[in-house]
Amino acid sequence: MSKSKDIIHELGQLNKEILLADGFDKALIGIGQIYDKSIAVYDRQKVIDIIINDLGTNIDDAEDYFNFNVVGAYVGEYTPVFVELF
Repeated sequence: MSKSKDIIHELGQLNKEILLADGFDKALIGIGQIYDKSIAVYDRQKVIDIIINDLGTNIDDAEDYFNFNVVGAYVGEYTPVFVELF
């Protein structure tokens, strides 16, 4: 099983209501905790890279798409988080 499939499996075991970001499994890096809730955690740059590859776009357009359609899509208390790694 791949790392992302392991994480998805574990998230499903924790709570069936945890939301995943469609199409970004390769950017899934872990499980986060907010108070008593677990959420999916994604690598922001990997998501941007996936958008560039999938949409065939440049970095600026990918950033705009990410900010509006991904980060801007709050869908409830189990919305995933996107982290920028340094």
